[in-house]
Amino acid sequence: MGTRKLGPAFSAALLVAGAAAAVLTPAGAASAAATTFTPVADTYVQSDTATTNYGTSTQVVVDNSPVRRLFLRFSVSGLSGPVTSAKLRLRTIGTNDGSPQGGAFRAMSNTTWSETGTTWNNQPATDGASVGSIGAVTADNWYELDVTSVVTGTGTFSFGATSTDSDGAYYDTRESGADAPQLVVTSGTTPADDPVLVGAGDIANSGSGDTQTAALLDGIAGTVFTIGDNVYDNGTAAEFTSYYAPTWGRHKARTRPSPGNHDYNTSGATGYYGYFGAAAGPSGRGYYSYDLGSWHVVSLNSNISMVAGSAQEQWLRADLAASTKPCTLAYWHHPLFTSSANHAPSTATRPLYQALYDYNADVAVWGHNHVYERFGPMNPAGALDTARGLRPFVAGMGGANHYTFGTIQPNSEARNADTYGVLKLTLHANSYDWQFVPVAGKTYSDSGTGTCH
Repeated sequence: MGTRKLGPAFSAALLVAGAAAAVLTPAGAASAAATTFTPVADTYVQSDTATTNYGTSTQVVVDNSPVRRLFLRFSVSGLSGPVTSAKLRLRTIGTNDGSPQGGAFRAMSNTTWSETGTTWNNQPATDGASVGSIGAVTADNWYELDVTSVVTGTGTFSFGATSTDSDGAYYDTRESGADAPQLVVTSGTTPADDPVLVGAGDIANSGSGDTQTAALLDGIAGTVFTIGDNVYDNGTAAEFTSYYAPTWGRHKARTRPSPGNHDYNTSGATGYYGYFGAAAGPSGRGYYSYDLGSWHVVSLNSNISMVAGSAQEQWLRADLAASTKPCTLAYWHHPLFTSSANHAPSTATRPLYQALYDYNADVAVWGHNHVYERFGPMNPAGALDTARGLRPFVAGMGGANHYTFGTIQPNSEARNADTYGVLKLTLHANSYDWQFVPVAGKTYSDSGTGTCH
């Protein structure tokens, strides 16, 4: 069992207790849903105030001088199927300077203790299985523990925590409102033969955004894609080692990347090709394809010639002509359609989009602008085309600093400019589900279903 720091303080409200963020699926398809519960009770006890109850406090504490122990209780109901994941999340309060120990957490057999009646003298036993420890903590951050081994279905679940350090760790309680502890339970199933493609662009630098999005990948099985600007600022080998490798790099073995302009700030993108090796396609070319289930997936390179008749455009048309898959998805860095105020639409990519449209492709995914945006299905001219158009996504929210939106372009259906996250695409036999998965502590979501042509 492990724990991870989930990022800086967030001002936006968190998911409401019991609210489900379900992937929308076509009739008959299996699905998975994440439901966030806040505690029905939380308190702590303190050794030198043995008869005092702290059930109405806005903080719970673990400490060893004086000894303080915290207790949490959750009521889980309304699940959509078997539990596939359960995460316990706590946020440190903003006025505390942190602690070397965030606490050792265990399950508890007592699930009826009183929030307003528990004291040091009558505290329940922390007697269940260990669910892990939180290491050093700092103020105003979220921390997470995997409690899937304990939360296996509906019911009532208690957790207790202790510390052996004399520098206490302080967490918000349910009385604090939006910063209350969370139990995030994912339930339901996704068919094993329906592959998942998950990723983003504009990823790794010296900040914490890539750390947060990499933590999302830790809990999502499937093939990881990147859509350029994998590392900042210049795509050097040293930057890949320092920034990308410790975060998204732990998923390198299942990653199918594409390059961005920052990767090409190093001549020939040698840092990019050297880091990813054969997974990036032929060195210096940077475009290739592969199949996932019923889908043909194409990774393209928008940093080299894309004009009609270029080597890449001709290769793409031949590749699409040879595919026998009923559904097609393509991704590259520069977006043909975008509403961001930072980088204008890259019209040079239109020949690639035209080739995909000519061969009835279904989805296009881009980065470059550090936002999330979803469009309706469009033809190469940008007109709505529900019969043959590709559905484009801009998914440049992998970790680089956020951009802003300018003039909203036609057929833009969903947008966000302040939330890091990943785009999860579940690829069914003749359809697909999309889901924007936000980093912990953020609530923006976008999900839906599309069908193949």
